[in-house]
Amino acid sequence: MRIAAYLGLGVLGLLAGVAGSLVQGGWFPLGALLALAGCGGLFWGGALLTRTRVGAAAPAGGWMLAVLLLTVSRPQGDFVYAAGASSYLFLLGGMTVAVLCATLAPTERPMFAVPETRSPR
Repeated sequence: MRIAAYLGLGVLGLLAGVAGSLVQGGWFPLGALLALAGCGGLFWGGALLTRTRVGAAAPAGGWMLAVLLLTVSRPQGDFVYAAGASSYLFLLGGMTVAVLCATLAPTERPMFAVPETRSPR
């Protein structure tokens, strides 16, 4: 069950990376801030859902994969990221948010774990 949650979070991170890459360049500077807030919410939500650091790292890995694939320029000369403050804010800010969420993730018992039964004393 936990592996399925990690895979689902990775796919959501991939989608958040693509959506954030498109939004950050369209609405300067609020687009980058909106994209960072969405990514931060996804990373922190994954950490809270699974109560592990991997829960924050799985969507961050998907986000990073999408961002790295979109930074490559195309043979036709097309690109998603222009050399500007908004692009760098999204790239560096997203990495910072991912590291913060993975570092500060609560590592208690997962929310979907079966509660332990105690014997009466």
